[in-house]
Amino acid sequence: MTAQHSAAPRFRLSPMRPRDPGEEGRAASTLELFFDLVFVIAVSIASSHLHDTITEGRLGDGVVNYLVVFFGIWWAWMNFTWFATSFDTDDWLYRVLTIVQMGGVLILAAGIGPVFENEDYRLLIGGYVLMRIIMISQWLRASRGAGAARWTTIIYAAGIGLAQILWVMWLAIDDSMIRSVGLVVLILAEVAVPVIAEARGKTPWHPRHITERYGCFTIIVLGESLLASANTVFDALGEVEDIVPLISLGVLCLIVTAAMWWIYFWPPHHRAIGSLGGSLRYGYGHFFIFAAAGAFSAGVGVEADSQLGASALNPVLATFTVSVPIVVFVLGVWVVAIRANANAVVNTVVPACALLVLLDPIIPVPTFLTTFFMVIIVITLVVFPPLDDNGRTGAEAVVR
Repeated sequence: MTAQHSAAPRFRLSPMRPRDPGEEGRAASTLELFFDLVFVIAVSIASSHLHDTITEGRLGDGVVNYLVVFFGIWWAWMNFTWFATSFDTDDWLYRVLTIVQMGGVLILAAGIGPVFENEDYRLLIGGYVLMRIIMISQWLRASRGAGAARWTTIIYAAGIGLAQILWVMWLAIDDSMIRSVGLVVLILAEVAVPVIAEARGKTPWHPRHITERYGCFTIIVLGESLLASANTVFDALGEVEDIVPLISLGVLCLIVTAAMWWIYFWPPHHRAIGSLGGSLRYGYGHFFIFAAAGAFSAGVGVEADSQLGASALNPVLATFTVSVPIVVFVLGVWVVAIRANANAVVNTVVPACALLVLLDPIIPVPTFLTTFFMVIIVITLVVFPPLDDNGRTGAEAVVR
């Protein structure tokens, strides 16, 4: 047997070894971008049901169900993304398992409606568990060639597996109070797995690859929100005589979505995940960023319904469904990425203007304050670029 033949990969599979965290030119793969698309379908469905539930006047039920559903969407996406940055082989088995995981996302998406309609979690959790079982198999495969990170990969697999058993058991609980407490405990257990596993030994994540993946998903979610918001406004234009408020809402959608994009991509995100603590803050903090971006389109729909007189929600609360997601998004980006890379002016203007957006619902000119304060934030970010490695803005560095 020749040396070349003996070195051929078995079953045409590449060894799943830790990727180089300093690899030059590392970028999101086409499989990863394809993978994101099914998650955006789930986000779109969740946002649509949030809109419908709030319009019916069930604000509390809508928000709680949306956050629970969005946790499942976000957590499955995030776990795959961090695993891929460390162990992606892009061989045929890795691709097949990823596509099966995409099928789990679609099953989860099909289960979103029953959750909002009658608190039926069976289909949603079925899709979620399928996705997580695939991740267990990926972690176990990675454990064979993980080297120093072997125990970390095993802890991931064991922790995820235990959580899935508990999710299935949770479905059998009938008491509503115990069910609610169990839901919170299970969510906490899920988010604890990476903390425990990474404390045993870090997996080799690639900072620029990870932040590119988050950036790609942010663009997709913002694009979905912009599309849904625009369709809502377009559909409503033919139903009212006074179109000025709706035109104003449409302008808000464009300006605010553009501002959200500008704000998100202003800081150098890769600096935020140099340590385990920073990585956890960055990864977990994006739950609020992504959820807010998805909820923004639902809020625009609720506000449009309110202006048409088709909403059971108080008009002031309807306006808050637009402003609150914007505030959460901006503050979330500020906490996880902007704050450590900005001077005192930026770190004052960004959170202050974000909070001032909450004043919009109490003035008689719809969306004016939101648009105004978001523009102020963008202007501030243009005037004051991110700090360099020496703690100076780009402008200060050039002068010196």
